[in-house]
Amino acid sequence: MADMQTTERDSVFAKAVKEGLIAGALALGLFCLVVGFRTDQNIRNELILTQRWGLLAIFVLAAALGRFLITYTAPWRAERKKLRKVAEAKEPSAFRKSFPKIGLCLLFLYPILVILILTVFKGSVMGGLQASLKYVDNFGIQILIYVMLAWGLNIVVGLAGLLDLGYVAFYAVGAYSYALLSAHFGFSFWLLLPMAGIFAATWGVILGFPVLRLRGDYLAIVTLAFGEIIRLVLINWTAVTKGTFGISGIAKATLFGIPFTPGPTGFAALLGLPNSGVYYKIFLYYLILLLALLTAWVTMRLRRMPIGRAWEALREDEIACRSLGINTTTTKLTAFATGAMFGGFAGSFFAARQGFVSPESFVFLESAIILAMVVLGGMGSLVGIAIAAAVMIGGTELLRELEFLKLIFGPDFTPELYRMLLFGLAMIVVMVWKPRGFAGSREPSAFLHERKMISGEFTKEGHG
Repeated sequence: MADMQTTERDSVFAKAVKEGLIAGALALGLFCLVVGFRTDQNIRNELILTQRWGLLAIFVLAAALGRFLITYTAPWRAERKKLRKVAEAKEPSAFRKSFPKIGLCLLFLYPILVILILTVFKGSVMGGLQASLKYVDNFGIQILIYVMLAWGLNIVVGLAGLLDLGYVAFYAVGAYSYALLSAHFGFSFWLLLPMAGIFAATWGVILGFPVLRLRGDYLAIVTLAFGEIIRLVLINWTAVTKGTFGISGIAKATLFGIPFTPGPTGFAALLGLPNSGVYYKIFLYYLILLLALLTAWVTMRLRRMPIGRAWEALREDEIACRSLGINTTTTKLTAFATGAMFGGFAGSFFAARQGFVSPESFVFLESAIILAMVVLGGMGSLVGIAIAAAVMIGGTELLRELEFLKLIFGPDFTPELYRMLLFGLAMIVVMVWKPRGFAGSREPSAFLHERKMISGEFTKEGHG
């Protein structure tokens, strides 16, 4: 018996080595010209060829090692998959049960913890405040904006099963609604925030009507076209949107009418605090955190209501949904309108945070990134989507900090330019190891006697 197991391990190892070498050879052929060489321009306006053999070697080794590990661990993963094929998942651990609460507490304490840690390193409170500006803004606010957008798209894609590739259009509608109404009518942020959500929801209904009879790839193509139409309108309607120049000087948000300005009527002066731009960023952090939590709360409440059950029925089988007497027209329109509304909220917040909006901020790539967060996190899973957003956006910001890579690949190496390559690799890895996203198990919104977790094996591929 032991000899048989040893023979099996040796055969698996030999197969893994063979496939690893083949993967490395394929990677060498694919990336030799793309990564191994780079064209530059010298002082005489001539093209010169620069070799990057070190970077090419890393790509080849990564491909070979990755394929080796996938093949070598295939029997172990198959055995583990068999063990998971049970009707009821095991009782989750205490840490897993309390993970959302722990994460929520850390989110509320994040700015305070950052300031305290940096104060110790800088040796002064003001030094800690100024140094925390980057971490609160780039790693806090930026991630939470995408978490809110991904949770909004999750209503359309994850719950209703409607593949929307133009979600960034509602993001743009919210941002430009805030910018234009603030510039021309002088409305405050707290009035424009719900108005932007209403405008975006209206456009969601307008998009929903033409696509009522479409599904699958056809729906994706139409929504993609809608997003491009909105972007092109923003570029070409220069009399209103100022085209590619964008709209600047957008009014900032205030705290009950108190502006975050350095003057005597500003927030810092009224509270006797030293002037700093960190206070406004901390205020924006807690504001977007509350907006994101509102999105999550509304999603969870709607999922347990009849409209949420109708969304899930529509996602599983539209024909069966109609046979049950569910009005699919209303169901689709409410999904588009609700998801678009939260996209409008995020867009208005984005305009207030940036103080400037332009069409370049609302390209198709943004829709693709948001959809990738929903897929990687697990469609229908709020916690999984939030983790995916933190990894993808936080990873992009971390790439800007990896200056030591220039010592390896040369002074002209720019790590953040490879973020889309890393996104692609991350999606491949997650789809191979966790086809249903980070959240493999689901908790049904309706249950008969006792709430039970359901294994991911009993859910439709990619759905909750």
